[in-house]
Amino acid sequence: MGMDIQRVGEAKKKQIRRVIWIIAALVVVLVVTVGLSKLEPAAPTVDKATVWVDTVQRGPMQREVRGPGTLVAEDIRYVPALVEGRIERIPALPGVTVTKDTLLLEMSNPDLEQNAAEAESQLKAAQADYQDLKAKLDKELLEQQSQATSVESQSQQAKLQLEADQELAKNGLIPQIVMKKSSMQSTMLAQQADFEKKKVRQNSLSAQAQLAAQRARVDQQRAVYELKRRQMDALHVRAGIDGVLQELPVQVGQRVAPGG
Repeated sequence: MGMDIQRVGEAKKKQIRRVIWIIAALVVVLVVTVGLSKLEPAAPTVDKATVWVDTVQRGPMQREVRGPGTLVAEDIRYVPALVEGRIERIPALPGVTVTKDTLLLEMSNPDLEQNAAEAESQLKAAQADYQDLKAKLDKELLEQQSQATSVESQSQQAKLQLEADQELAKNGLIPQIVMKKSSMQSTMLAQQADFEKKKVRQNSLSAQAQLAAQRARVDQQRAVYELKRRQMDALHVRAGIDGVLQELPVQVGQRVAPGG
């Protein structure tokens, strides 16, 4: 004989479990939604066969454009003649591509050439005079140093002789007059040695002053020569920049003034 036993509270427990599952599902949905909202947008994808993979490099980019019109230079520079001269040769013609060292004109100027030659000759003469003066002063200084050394040696010998004579005179082996003569000789030579040393120092300073003055003359002549040499170099007119020579309104034999 069977009998049903009533379970008290089962319906209520099922209802509670259902509410818990609903709340858990809502929490999971909320967490997923917040996580997705913080994700960065995905990069678009492309087919690898359609792209070229390489390392980025810095450098000029060449762009070719075709179309009718007139090509105008971005930077136009006029190249002036720095010195006066007569045009002897025109190595470059309009339309050629030039660099900063490209020779455009060769000019001549006899006066500049003569002045440059004279300046070079005067510079060499000044340098030769300096060397001659230096050799002369060195020789004189060596002779004076030799003389001073000789006198100093004599002074030291006289000093030793005086010490010996003083000892002999003390013992009565030589007269006092001999000892006095040795004393006078030693004093005289000591003074002469001191004088020779001072003379060497003074002559050394004098020699330095004379050489300094001659060096200044050499430097002056070198500056003049460098100026004349730069003027000679200016007879060769160069482009100065890289580009295309557009116009050269001069002719061989024409005389160009400075700034022309």
